[in-house]
Amino acid sequence: MRSVFLTLLFAGCLAAQPGGGSPALRQASQLDVEGKYAEARAIFQKEIDTAATPRAKANAQRGLAMSYAFESNCQKTGELEEQVIAYWVTREKDEPANAFYQQGEMANEAARVCIDSGDLKAAERWYKRGTELGLKEPTISADRRALWNYRLAHAQARLAARRGKRGDAMKAIAAAKASLESMTELRKAQEVFFPYLTGYVALYLGDHAQALEDLKKANQNDAFIQCLIATTYEKLKDNEKAREYWQMAAKSKAHNPVGAYAIPLARKKLA
Repeated sequence: MRSVFLTLLFAGCLAAQPGGGSPALRQASQLDVEGKYAEARAIFQKEIDTAATPRAKANAQRGLAMSYAFESNCQKTGELEEQVIAYWVTREKDEPANAFYQQGEMANEAARVCIDSGDLKAAERWYKRGTELGLKEPTISADRRALWNYRLAHAQARLAARRGKRGDAMKAIAAAKASLESMTELRKAQEVFFPYLTGYVALYLGDHAQALEDLKKANQNDAFIQCLIATTYEKLKDNEKAREYWQMAAKSKAHNPVGAYAIPLARKKLA
């Protein structure tokens, strides 16, 4: 059952959203979605200050990290994710597999916020650290190792594309594909993230027709993909289709890196 759950996770897009636990955390998450960040943070901070257990405190810290992500604050998000990582360090003895995995997840989550915020140097540091932490898992399986390598190559390709380095992006895409093809149990669940990668790279390198073709093969229910498609349509001068996708993204309720990027951007585009 645990391995099935883990196949749903990729690059900081978690099936279990930050702040999704107690009623107070759910309320704070909803306030962030509504753009009421100060109110949300007051609740998150209270939950941190009054947490009954270290895990509850870490969960609230993670929720607060995502609150700052809604305002593209890479630095504050990273500071808070660092505190969550510190909690998982304390769980290494009792939950070695999960503890290292979660440390890697939190680092990748910070990386995702940073790349979406435009801080590419910070994103690169966080992605590398996430991989290093995840690979420390004792008795890590070959599939899980390939997953971490896939994630890192995926990130490196996107970073290279953002920097306009086509050759580096293509090499990283090839590395990502090799890692994907080496998977057995996890491969099917991870395949959907490959056209997201090639579409993202094509978009940032200026091949908008190819970007649209690839992104249409990615998860169409993902608000981040919807934003990428909307942006691609704008580049193709099809503002009507772009608006259609911005409207889809604006409906997201996700309190995670996807929602933190997509919701404010889509609403700004539609204003």
